[in-house]
Amino acid sequence: MAKRGGFPGGMPGNMNNLMKQAQKMQRQMEEAQKELEEKEVEAAAGGGAVKVKVSGKKEIVAVTIDPEVVDPDDVEMLEDLIMAAANEALRKMDEVSQSSMAKITGGLGGGFGF
Repeated sequence: MAKRGGFPGGMPGNMNNLMKQAQKMQRQMEEAQKELEEKEVEAAAGGGAVKVKVSGKKEIVAVTIDPEVVDPDDVEMLEDLIMAAANEALRKMDEVSQSSMAKITGGLGGGFGF
């Protein structure tokens, strides 16, 4: 009579091993996320006239503006520089985050949302 149910070749043991590996990966990802939250990256625009620093939590923690770039008659340029520097800093932090998670997942992908 044919054996029904389950998987031949001791699959339950392999399933336990797979679960242990998944739990280990989850712990590593949690640790990496904590480390990322403590990191900061900085980006500049306008040749360094405007600098923005972003935390791993993707919060702006510092904005530095060279007084020479402050022109009351051209506020729009200053706004553009701040926006460009902030967007670049956020993009850099995304790269740092993705790189960190790829080291753990081995580039599995799967859309972990980090």
